[in-house]
Amino acid sequence: MSTLTIKPEDEKRVKALGFLSNKGTDNFSGRIITENGVINAAQLKCIGEAAEKFGNGKVCFTTRLTIEVQGIPYDKIEDFRTYIAKEGLATGGTGSKVRPVVSCKGTTCQYGLIDTFALSKEIHERFYNGYHDVKLPHKFKIAVGGCPNNCVKPDLNDLGIIGQMIPNFDEDSCNGCRKCSVEAACPMSAAKVIDGVLNIDPEICNHCGRCIGKCNFDAIEDGTQGYKIYIGGRWGKKVAMGKALNKVFTSKEEALDTIEKAILLYREKGKTGERFAQMVERMGFDNIAEELLSGDILSRKQEILDAKLHLTGGATC
Repeated sequence: MSTLTIKPEDEKRVKALGFLSNKGTDNFSGRIITENGVINAAQLKCIGEAAEKFGNGKVCFTTRLTIEVQGIPYDKIEDFRTYIAKEGLATGGTGSKVRPVVSCKGTTCQYGLIDTFALSKEIHERFYNGYHDVKLPHKFKIAVGGCPNNCVKPDLNDLGIIGQMIPNFDEDSCNGCRKCSVEAACPMSAAKVIDGVLNIDPEICNHCGRCIGKCNFDAIEDGTQGYKIYIGGRWGKKVAMGKALNKVFTSKEEALDTIEKAILLYREKGKTGERFAQMVERMGFDNIAEELLSGDILSRKQEILDAKLHLTGGATC
């Protein structure tokens, strides 16, 4: 016989705060949000203390870089939130809204092409915090990857952004070496010497930046930093592979604006309960891409936000 005493409406209320029921018990796991997967030593110590004071002493890490303290009784939830707040920590990450951002360690990784921690924090502040009260048709997940190695699987998120380094090739400096060091360094086999001059196939090059500085005659000394955006990915019971917009953004602000356009378009055109990938499939990738690259969505931002849409939301987890 069940001994559970928490009312369904109370369970629903605290779930919205980031507390998920521990199966078969009256206890909860408190989901602590990280802005970009990074916490400092004082925060780590605070989480450990909170786990001992209010939970069962155990902490687990979710696949989306949030931290869950297990075994928190219902009547200790507010005390737990107050305790972790002293180190700038908060719970959340549920509901039909922009979810916590997932970032790879591109900032410190040898292959990282962009500062993923800084970018993820900016996305967190602008869209997770800034859109916190905006109901969407379903959850909306964002991932930030530092390079085309795709460790964080950006193309399996509603929206993924990947760091790029577009090689700046100075053809006049190329000597067309028979044994080309750039060709040897290219993991995609996009760089080849043809008719005595280096050629980089734009259809094959993934802008990984491995060729930068490899030419003995300084033909590729630097590159242009950029951002590639994938839309319409989904991981779960039904998998969908995201597709890249046909543009590498060389402006961070333009890339961030494109993320905002995607969120607004999803709110405006998505059906309640429909994931972003389903909307992309229903409306057509090319139509969505056109809206994101040339549409006037941002000019209608307030109108879209004020609309009485998705009052219940579609996310169940």
